[in-house]
Amino acid sequence: MLDAVWHAAAVVFIWLTSLAIAALWVAGGGVQAVLGGGAESANTLGRLTGLTSANLLLYQVLLMARVPLFERGIGRDAIARMHRITGFWSFWLMLAHVVLLVVGYSQQAGVSLLAQAWDLAWNYPGMLLATAGTLLLVLVVVTSIRRARRRLRYESWHLLHLYAYLGVGLAIPHMLWTGADFTAHAWVSVYWWALWALTAAAVVVFRVCVPLWRSVRHGIRVSSVEHDGPRGVVVRMSGRALHRLRARPGQFFVWRFLDGRGWTRGHPFSLAADPGRGGLAISARVVGDGTHRLTRLRSGTRVLIEGPYGHMTGRVRTRRRLLMFGAGAGVAPLLSLLEAEPYGPGDATLVTRDHVDEDALGAAAVDALVRQRGLRHIRMNGPRRTGGSSWMPRGVTDWPGAEVVRSLAGDVTDVDVYVCGPIPWMAALRQDLRSAGVPADRIHSEAFAV
Repeated sequence: MLDAVWHAAAVVFIWLTSLAIAALWVAGGGVQAVLGGGAESANTLGRLTGLTSANLLLYQVLLMARVPLFERGIGRDAIARMHRITGFWSFWLMLAHVVLLVVGYSQQAGVSLLAQAWDLAWNYPGMLLATAGTLLLVLVVVTSIRRARRRLRYESWHLLHLYAYLGVGLAIPHMLWTGADFTAHAWVSVYWWALWALTAAAVVVFRVCVPLWRSVRHGIRVSSVEHDGPRGVVVRMSGRALHRLRARPGQFFVWRFLDGRGWTRGHPFSLAADPGRGGLAISARVVGDGTHRLTRLRSGTRVLIEGPYGHMTGRVRTRRRLLMFGAGAGVAPLLSLLEAEPYGPGDATLVTRDHVDEDALGAAAVDALVRQRGLRHIRMNGPRRTGGSSWMPRGVTDWPGAEVVRSLAGDVTDVDVYVCGPIPWMAALRQDLRSAGVPADRIHSEAFAV
């Protein structure tokens, strides 16, 4: 019930702020100007695209500010998708805003497009700042395209992505200084300034103040670092009154280990064990600088945390049986759930997916659950299938993916499905789950990438 209230509040906020933008444009004569055609039409459409782009930029900042309204009301998986979608839409609308205003103003002034663009940039208040902000946002968007992002280390991409905050800060003020929609009525300016001031405050409070307070309060430190198979690592942590974090199995934190240079870069890792047992643990495959650094942590290293976050917990479970799919490091949150959730022998099935057997994480924990609680464990290792049902490896079976799901799930009306792994893998699996008859509200997943 409480989750439904948070969801309704988040949806209402998005609708109200969106309708406010539409009302602002209509009240400024936008509809009449469009019908009039010519330069006025280009100008008013430029205003509308600019207002919408600015509103989407507001959502961009709020969605990644870890505001409880959105974390609890929408969930991290949906936030990651919305962040990417609104980011690209705000960018294209911003470019449309610039082009339409340059076209409209040049028609009114009877000058060339280049001359009008130069005049806007140099002679209008706040436009130089807006130009610099636009260039920063272009940098962020270009490096966020998946093909470009795959060529960058996570740490480099994350640092570049932070420039979006500066780009937004530089791009927004010109609207209040030169935009007719904001200069015509004082209350409109007050509304816009107040909304952005609250957004900036949310970033400071929920990305800086609350994490620092929680980290100091609980005094979290590394207690041990262990090998997890040939290519993995487990970091265990202890602290004061960790139960007051109210972390649930299946959730994740953003972790910063104060072990020297580069500690400011946060990394999202799911809890790899039930936090109700008195400590915090994460598991990762050693594949890059961030994860290799975990292997060098020393006992006693201080830890800063953001979280807990995520909806992929036992609270969303509605059925007796469990079917869990984990690919690579995605098995970690599933193991924490399997340790904590109630189920009888044979009522829980874990399907793990790795390229090779040596990549498997949490093998000891899986074996313990098989022996002690009757967990059914199925490995699907090997090179990825290139055709349909690409969540399965080549050569495992010739069955369609939906048939494989039905054979694993049994009665699909009496099972909750948890999925965690790379986004393309989860998308392919989700499609087969739906084809097999599993309702969407019983497929629970979490995505960290945007």
